[in-house]
Amino acid sequence: MPLKIGLVGVGGIGNQHLQCHAADPLANVVAICDIVGERADGAAAKFGAQSYHSVAEMLRAHPDLDVVDVTTGGRENGSWHFEPVMEALTAGRNVLVEKPLSNSIEEARTMVRVAAERGVYFGCNLNHYFTVPADKAREYIEQGRMGELRYCLMKMSFSGGEAFYGGPGSDFRTSGFPYFHAKAFLTHPFSVMRYLCGDIRLVQAFFGRPGFRQSAGDVLLSHTSIHTVFANECIGYLLSNRGDTPTGLGGWWSIEVGGTRGTLCIEDCVGKITFWGAERVPLGQKPKAEVTDTQSVNFNETFPRRLHAFLEDVANRVPVDRLRGSGRDALAALECTFAAMESHEQGGLPVRPHALPPIH
Repeated sequence: MPLKIGLVGVGGIGNQHLQCHAADPLANVVAICDIVGERADGAAAKFGAQSYHSVAEMLRAHPDLDVVDVTTGGRENGSWHFEPVMEALTAGRNVLVEKPLSNSIEEARTMVRVAAERGVYFGCNLNHYFTVPADKAREYIEQGRMGELRYCLMKMSFSGGEAFYGGPGSDFRTSGFPYFHAKAFLTHPFSVMRYLCGDIRLVQAFFGRPGFRQSAGDVLLSHTSIHTVFANECIGYLLSNRGDTPTGLGGWWSIEVGGTRGTLCIEDCVGKITFWGAERVPLGQKPKAEVTDTQSVNFNETFPRRLHAFLEDVANRVPVDRLRGSGRDALAALECTFAAMESHEQGGLPVRPHALPPIH
């Protein structure tokens, strides 16, 4: 039976979620909420739902909602998440929220804690690893074909360059926030790194911005160089930038993981994965490669896959600690982000991410 869904926030991402839900047999959107009345009313008419202008009103009218999907944004893409999420959690509803959990680490910790206390499902749209290549990568790792993981190289950037820079702008979500890129964006690469290599126990970071941003008075720290040590002693590196340079080898999104028995590389997120098993070859030559190529460059394919996974877990009543793409996973990625910010401010000193709350 389809799950009854109430969606909060009808912006670009909200509309994308609504389109995914409309095509998903597990979803039945019965309520749509936005503080901008015409947005809620228009979307409700389009998708055959009831329109509301406050979360409290929506929850009162639909006490049987199975899921509240929060797709609001705000400053640094996360300041409008806390209030609607907390309203839904305290009402005992299962919640899926967009990333990052919040632009405030204290708010993020509170949401995860309250969800655990209420015993409800709390997920985050960590859609970057809900892909065919990521599934294949986990298969290689779980089958033991990678051996002991030793390194992880992650690159995730917006392609750009000096010629395309339009100035710091005046968008209230981004303007004047040095850590906008880190807070809004790094949840994704950190979550992918953790998905493949496990918990991160140490972070060392260096942030910067190119001369053309400095000359324009732009405070955004738009590129990051981050070293990590995982709990399993695998070492990692994360490079990202927000339109400072064109993308290079591997496209805008790539990750390479090396182990004692094999190495894998995913290119362009949804595109392809290559695996090389350990074998002796002459210098300059590569081992034989196994390639799974989806022939896709459509990143938007990740949205229906991720949303369906959450609905599937809720419908199947999986144990709360087995929820895929959980709020706890998103909090772990955000703790790494805040540890990276702290490391940068301390001149690159290594920082331990804040400990996660116990699962039980």
